[in-house]
Amino acid sequence: MTESQHPANPAAFCGIWPALLTPLKPDLGIDHARLAAHCKTLLTSGCHGVTAFGTTGEGPSFSIAERKEAVEQLIKNGISASQIMVSTSCSALPETLELTRHAVNSGVHGCLILPPFFFKGVSDQGVIDCYRYVIDGLADDRLKLYLYHIPQVTGVSLSHHVIATLKQMYPKTILGIKDSACDSAHSVGLAEAFMKDLTVYVGYEPDLPEMGRRGSTGAISGLANFMPRVVHRLVTQPDAPATPAERERVVKLLDLLGSYSLMPALKGIMAILSGDPAWLRVRAPLVALNPDQFQSLEKTIIAFGIDAKSD
Repeated sequence: MTESQHPANPAAFCGIWPALLTPLKPDLGIDHARLAAHCKTLLTSGCHGVTAFGTTGEGPSFSIAERKEAVEQLIKNGISASQIMVSTSCSALPETLELTRHAVNSGVHGCLILPPFFFKGVSDQGVIDCYRYVIDGLADDRLKLYLYHIPQVTGVSLSHHVIATLKQMYPKTILGIKDSACDSAHSVGLAEAFMKDLTVYVGYEPDLPEMGRRGSTGAISGLANFMPRVVHRLVTQPDAPATPAERERVVKLLDLLGSYSLMPALKGIMAILSGDPAWLRVRAPLVALNPDQFQSLEKTIIAFGIDAKSD
């Protein structure tokens, strides 16, 4: 299957749209110049678009005003709005609606939206009502919405009932599911249940070949910040001779990162590869790598080897 052969909805995205890490200035404000430069590098490397303010991008750590400004600055700095996906997820529904309206009016490709994630143990109807609040409140046919499932972070799941109900209610609005549960059986179950009408994308890179065989045509990936070509090949060339070895290489890298907090470690890799320590900055509650951790990670990554030309 090629990227042009989309099995579900031709309006849904194809290719790799990295889950952008968010570079910060010394005052921990967003570094718009570095962010735009990073996006341009990724797009030049073959990525079809970029995704701002998801989990990898520390999205919930930024205010509504900061997130709006960042999208505006990306566009001002030369990133096409049509190549931007925005996670507009907030715990408060009016804020999600406000960010979603801003994203749509800015002309972005689509919005990635979590269920509200403060209260736990909420019913399926409660989750459905949350998405209805945003979709009905916006009431804009331009909205392209991707449901975002990452229960190990949010504590709130998207059941098959929720997905099926929302798709039935909003067939032209909901285009896909980003499943970041890191559970292969769950991802396969979503593909079997919904891939006819929705594209199921996974965030856990080792599962990309299996999902590619089942019709997935792209990914929103954290590792794609510095390994976009590998991630692209895993999902679009699942049965290529080199794919098993590339998958094992990704598994090895994730294992090597297992002793670190993931987002600070990913930013650490960016700092190592770019020679720019500014990438180490994170916002609380995340804690940046300390000098010993960074030195250890640097030795690990140099030994592992990441090739900017092929990875």
